[in-house]
Amino acid sequence: MNVPARAMPSSPTSDSPRGMALLRDPLLNKGTAFTEAERDALGLRGLLPAHVLSMDDQVARVMTNLRALPSDLEKYIALNALHDRNEALFFRVVCENIDEIQPLIYTPTVGLACQRFGLIFQRPRGMFISANDRGRIAELFANWPYAAKLIVVTDGERILGLGDLGAHGMGIPVGKLSLYSACAGVHPEHCLPVMLDVGTNNEEFLNDPYYIGLRQKRLSGEAYDEFVDEFITAARAAFPGVLIQFEDFANHSAFRLLHKYRDKINVFNDDIQGTAAVALAGLFSALRVSGGKLADQRVLFLGAGEAATGIADLVVSAMMAEGVSEAEALRRTWLVDSRGLVVKNRAGLTEHKLRYAHDHAPVGDFLTAIRTLRPTAIIGVAAVGGAFTPEVLQTMAEINERPIVFALSNPTSKAECSAEEAYRHTGGRALFACGSPYDPVQLGGKKFVPRQGNNSYIFPGVGLGAIASGSRLVTDEMFMAAAHTLAYLVNPDDIEQGSLYPALPRIRDVSAHIAMAVAEVAYRRGLATVPKPNDMMAFIESQMYDPQY
Repeated sequence: MNVPARAMPSSPTSDSPRGMALLRDPLLNKGTAFTEAERDALGLRGLLPAHVLSMDDQVARVMTNLRALPSDLEKYIALNALHDRNEALFFRVVCENIDEIQPLIYTPTVGLACQRFGLIFQRPRGMFISANDRGRIAELFANWPYAAKLIVVTDGERILGLGDLGAHGMGIPVGKLSLYSACAGVHPEHCLPVMLDVGTNNEEFLNDPYYIGLRQKRLSGEAYDEFVDEFITAARAAFPGVLIQFEDFANHSAFRLLHKYRDKINVFNDDIQGTAAVALAGLFSALRVSGGKLADQRVLFLGAGEAATGIADLVVSAMMAEGVSEAEALRRTWLVDSRGLVVKNRAGLTEHKLRYAHDHAPVGDFLTAIRTLRPTAIIGVAAVGGAFTPEVLQTMAEINERPIVFALSNPTSKAECSAEEAYRHTGGRALFACGSPYDPVQLGGKKFVPRQGNNSYIFPGVGLGAIASGSRLVTDEMFMAAAHTLAYLVNPDDIEQGSLYPALPRIRDVSAHIAMAVAEVAYRRGLATVPKPNDMMAFIESQMYDPQY
């Protein structure tokens, strides 16, 4: 099992990195862990202090220094610097301390890091492709030194719940790909973060002396679509078979781009499909406690964007798989946006909301919608902090013996409610999942351990399964398989303490099982381009990078 880091040449050839060049290559650098023999063979004698430290010693030193730092942002900066100089050590630190490190390299800290990206910028990672590069994007890809198998790309227009951060949104693809390597063992050499810098409409950034992107309003319309199409074409030519993940595009672009490419090339949108799968898995887990089938639930979303409709689409598909008609499944799925309940007689509904626009009198606010529709589950994905008020939570507890409450918006400042609020205002009866991490909650003599409905449970395994099988497409069936697999891996001890997802330290095992489920779909549907192995799990595990020297 496990693919090690790129092999260190013990007998270097004329083109092997040596000396200072080797120490400055993050994929090959081992720092003070280079052995005496390696120091002689690789021209490192005198360039390192005398004592040889093992990787375990280095991990301990990193964690000691990290824990001494006064803020999460400073910890993010320190980890970013480690990533830039020694990738194997960075990923070993992440893998061995995933509960502690994931919130630092991804949500919630990455949101603040993106807001201050220009100020804390140290070293470029990935590729910045700007609107000024139109007509020559293929030339830019020739500058990338590695064979990419996976691209995470954003245009920075809707970063988490923070809005248009322009080129500062590059922190998101970098963070996502770090989780691909740490959580699913996709080799970092095969990962390419891309920022499509088409400008920003954020006036604060346009006037910020430290903003690193194009200082112009966003490209839009036909020119924008042509730019994205050139990127897609050039990426696929440079890296045949590459998997492309769209990340944090605004609604008006996200749905259009996904529908344009999803049936043609190997592409998916994590905000739509990954969020849907992790939320559906949480619902399956919650129903192990509350009882009943998914098809019997009534689900009310706060939010009507790409996350809400992505989850709703997968929920409807799962209900239909339980035997109800599409019409009945849709009748059990409702959206509330900034104007209230999404209903048919409202003018100006965008295309992605129309499927969930029901014949119903207008309802202006979320609490009234709860009292009117009496949902069994509420799912918050609108990035409106505090929207699940005490009255909302108390009403859900009055209607349901075990109300399902998912506050999935992130970062933490945008969360609909905290774990403590969810449990306290429902008398400890809420089946709760969150988008940002919360500490355990003590209430009424019981300890509740909330877990994030974080996409990192889904997308790394999906990506690994698609890459390992050489799948030509990433389909909704694969995300459905991922959701069922994730829910299956929640054990009775998790459920007993209120956890709807597995413990995060199990994430590599979770990702391997999801990758196997995804690959099985690829082979079953004739989408795989790699010969089918006799032992699928052994094959998946053999593809997983293990950060070691």
